[in-house]
Amino acid sequence: MATTSPKVGILGCMGRMGQALTDAVREEGSLTLVAGSEVSVHPLVGGVIPGTDVMITDSAASVFEAADVVLDFTPPGNTADHAALAAETGTALIVGTTGLTDEDHAALDAAGGSAVIVQAGNYSLGVNLLVALVKDAAAKLDTGFDIEIVETHHKHKIDAPSGTAIMLGEAAAEGRGVALETVRTPAREGLTGERIPGSIGFSAVRGGGVIGDHDVMFMSGSERLTLSHRAENRRLFADGAVKAAVWAVAQKPGRYSMKDVLGL
Repeated sequence: MATTSPKVGILGCMGRMGQALTDAVREEGSLTLVAGSEVSVHPLVGGVIPGTDVMITDSAASVFEAADVVLDFTPPGNTADHAALAAETGTALIVGTTGLTDEDHAALDAAGGSAVIVQAGNYSLGVNLLVALVKDAAAKLDTGFDIEIVETHHKHKIDAPSGTAIMLGEAAAEGRGVALETVRTPAREGLTGERIPGSIGFSAVRGGGVIGDHDVMFMSGSERLTLSHRAENRRLFADGAVKAAVWAVAQKPGRYSMKDVLGL
C-alpha cells in the first residue's frame, strides 16, 4: 500500500460532489489524482477531467485497479459492487453514498476484511462534532424530552431521511441506551395518534438548492433545546473525504468511520 503521494480515483467524477472532490484532491497537495469514472452515457466519457490529463472511463473496476484509494459519493445502488472491487484489489474505499441498505452495509463489512473501508453519512467536521453533542445531550436529558430530527436538502436529493439525520438519530438512541430501530418514528401523515414516549422522530424537507441543514430538537413541556448544523457548500464534505483518504492509506484493513479519522 502506498504511503507517499497516494494515488486517488473518483467514482462519479463529473457530478456535483465529484467535481468538488476533484478540486479538493488537487488542492490537498499530498495526493495524486490518477483515475475517474462516470456512467457510460455521460458525454465526457473518453475525455479528460477538466483541468487535468486524467481520462474519464465508464469502468469502476479500472479506477480501483489504478488507485490506492477511491472516493465514492455516487447515488445508491452500486455500493456493494464497489465494496467487492475494493476487497478484490485491496484498494482503500471512502464511501459517502447515502441511502445504504442492510446488504450494502454487509458488503462493506465483508470488504473490511481485506481493504480499508471508511463510510460515513457525513464527512463534515462540524457534523461529526454535532453527533457527539447529540449523544451527550440525549444521555443527560431523560425521556421527558421528546427528540425530533429535521433535515432540509436540495430538490435533487433522492433519499430521505438523509444519512446525516440517521447518524444523528443513532447518536441520540445510543445516548439513551436503545437501538434506533426500536424507537424511530418515520415521517408523519394522517391520524398518527399521540407521540409515543421515548420515540425519536424524523422530518425531511426538500426544495431549492439547500446543501444541507440539520436540527436536533429536545423538547419538554417547559423548554426546548435545538442543536443545529448548516452546510454552506459541498466543499466541506469533499475536504472531509480527502482528509479520510489521507488517513486511510496508513491504516490496516477494517471498517472505519469519520469518528476514527477525527479521533472522536
